[in-house]
Amino acid sequence: MKTNPFLLTDYYKVGHIFQYPPHTTLVYSNLTPRKSRMPGVDEMVFFGLQYFIKEYLIKYFNENFFEQPKEKVMREYKRRISTSIGDLPDYSHIEKLHDLGYLPVEIKALPEGSLVPMRVPCLTVVNTLPEFYWLTNFLETILSAITWQPCTSATIAFQYKKLLTRYAEETGMPADFIQWQAHDFSFRGMSSFESAVISGMGHLTSFSGTDTVPAIDALEQYYNADAEKELVGGSVAATEHSVMCSGSKDGELETFKRLITEVYPSGIVSIVSDTWDLWRVCTAYLSELKTDVLQRNGKVVIRPDSGDPVKIICGDPEGKTIAEQKGVVELLWDIFGGSITATGYKLLDPHIGAIYGDSINLERADAICKGLKQKGFASQVVFGVGSFTYQYNTRDTFGLAMKATYVEVDGEGRNIFKDPVTDDGTKKSATGLLQVKNINGAYTLFDKVSWKEEKESELQTVYKNGKLTKEYTLAEIRKRLNEALETYENGKLHNATTKVA
Repeated sequence: MKTNPFLLTDYYKVGHIFQYPPHTTLVYSNLTPRKSRMPGVDEMVFFGLQYFIKEYLIKYFNENFFEQPKEKVMREYKRRISTSIGDLPDYSHIEKLHDLGYLPVEIKALPEGSLVPMRVPCLTVVNTLPEFYWLTNFLETILSAITWQPCTSATIAFQYKKLLTRYAEETGMPADFIQWQAHDFSFRGMSSFESAVISGMGHLTSFSGTDTVPAIDALEQYYNADAEKELVGGSVAATEHSVMCSGSKDGELETFKRLITEVYPSGIVSIVSDTWDLWRVCTAYLSELKTDVLQRNGKVVIRPDSGDPVKIICGDPEGKTIAEQKGVVELLWDIFGGSITATGYKLLDPHIGAIYGDSINLERADAICKGLKQKGFASQVVFGVGSFTYQYNTRDTFGLAMKATYVEVDGEGRNIFKDPVTDDGTKKSATGLLQVKNINGAYTLFDKVSWKEEKESELQTVYKNGKLTKEYTLAEIRKRLNEALETYENGKLHNATTKVA
């Protein structure tokens, strides 16, 4: 939908210009993750601001406001406001902004891909012209709505990367396998096309495997990636149930054989295998197809798609059949064998593999890797990470909130804050101007600082007066996260504090 961008807000925002104290000239706010609701996760990956700036602060505002006739945008704005909450005392502030021709705000931010501890701001926003003090917090609604999801999905993807890296090192999996081990299956289950794209970009900050095609386009458009020069994202040939059903139940073995010998005689092909009887596929069919599989120049990947993921992959000791008790990976080992890793775990022959992509989350991925390890197998299963991971989140997953901490009224600076007595401390804000320092590899907040100290912060200008002033590439973001991962592997967990200067 395209509309006047000043309608991309909550209704209560439109009247705030009249509510600030008379002669207010400056409002200084910050966006901060206040509280993690993910056990054991105390840092948020900051990602998605550059998309927001390019797509909304520049493109959307220009195309739907500044480049439109003033009479048209004012007529639209007045109509929506007057027919819903009643006329405002004055509309001239919107007219003056249209005359100006750009958004007079400055955004300072930490580098994208940074791990931001709870209660440390990832960005600040301030107006650059005194008459537009009202604009700072007017932008809160759309800024929050667009940025929380890429931050959250990038954080979750990083947690998958940590988890899978740990098991890979323990069980001897090749390092280059990890980037493909979590594959984005979420597109169809996300709340909208845009949520799929921005979440999909977040996934690709830590991994290369994706079925969310437009996320790759978006990274090229908004994060200067180039799929012809670097690996942005990739996938493999794969079947769906309609394909398998069309070959008929009685012809399922022939469908498998045709797929791996005629349609895809080489390369990776993932075949959904539970259309009818997964255990029959993993015993009788694959035994008959063993020579065909081993003669291929590539890998056949077996994809279960229903049941308890842990039991399906690792086996169920209480299963009714031997196949159920063994699980997919052990059954594949029985037929195809493999090798022993440097750390002593079984690794399937490279011509065969498994992927599971139904209702996977971090806990189940951990349980599957742990279950395989306990059975003596390396963590070799690929996970289809879908909307069960990326859609079951909200802005409150990390309590991401934008709050004002400093204003200027009648030429006087005022440190402001909120600290509700009815709250548990989560909503307590910082106070005054803010400075973020990198102390021993950890971002640390200092509040109530001077303007000089504020300018010496790790929060650096990325947008000012309608222009993007600093850009990050996907390669830079991935490098930053990989370096952070190495820090975790060395046992040096990030910690941070909030200090009062």
